[in-house]
Amino acid sequence: MTNESVHRFVLGDVEVIRVVEWQGPFVPVSDLVAETAGEVWKDNEDWLVPDHWEPGTDRMVVALQTWVLRSGGRTVLVDTGVGKGRERPGSPPFHHWQGDLLGCLAKAGVRPQDVDVVVNTHLHLDHVGGNTVEADGEWIPAFANAQYLIPAADDFHFGPDGGYGNGSQADGRLIHEDSIAPIHRAGQAVRWDGCHRIDEHLTLESAPGHTPGSSVLRLASGGDRAVFVGDLLHSPVQILQPCCNSNACLDSEQAVASRLRVLQRAADERELLVPAHFAGAAGAVEVRRGGGGFTLGPWATGSPSGSADAKDIVGH
Repeated sequence: MTNESVHRFVLGDVEVIRVVEWQGPFVPVSDLVAETAGEVWKDNEDWLVPDHWEPGTDRMVVALQTWVLRSGGRTVLVDTGVGKGRERPGSPPFHHWQGDLLGCLAKAGVRPQDVDVVVNTHLHLDHVGGNTVEADGEWIPAFANAQYLIPAADDFHFGPDGGYGNGSQADGRLIHEDSIAPIHRAGQAVRWDGCHRIDEHLTLESAPGHTPGSSVLRLASGGDRAVFVGDLLHSPVQILQPCCNSNACLDSEQAVASRLRVLQRAADERELLVPAHFAGAAGAVEVRRGGGGFTLGPWATGSPSGSADAKDIVGH
């Protein structure tokens, strides 16, 4: 499963476009969410397969995708994927990855010059690679007219002043030099901390743990609510077992606290939960309280490309 796709739905006055660059079986469960109990996968196999788990190989099915929000007359991107042709020798799956974010955005009717805001929920390699493109042997911003909203804590931690993350990413120096530093040189970086309001519908909030500056983007428009959570969760299994971190979480206690806080609010306020890597037809799901913890509510799907339709919620 390596299909690119574009789906749309509307939340209040905000059009949401899901732009999938790639999705398919990726790495074994033990390589990404080793803390989850094996039983939870088997017990929920009826809906985890085929969108989230390949039981024969025990590999997780994930997506590389960008969410486009059209809000208040502006176009906002949430995360930018792996990028194209990057040197990532310490991360073999992504070394010289041939992503085509700009081509996928074009299919969604989004031109680079029309992007007003780029949100990096955090500064891991698969969330910032499309920030820049190569031109005449140099990396330059892919979106020349955009502000890039970068969590200050991550910018320090993964930048030269923080020792490029002190080895927390195998290719930390390369990631910062080709995907973050060019944004600063172009004067397009906006560092923020705590909370940052983009417009009347969209607000960024810190949710540290996965990285020091991990953040979530909240959408509130009319009666609709959503929260774009980046890598707060990699698998829907973490909704059922929220105290289980991914192997890439830098501060385990903080990551659990942030995940629980976000899930609690999502359940109480009926926010649509929109993680960065959920695969399948939906990519977003509602959360409910149940059994002393959380359960999955309906999945959200949109219309394939074409004109935007209202939010369509389907059960799992």
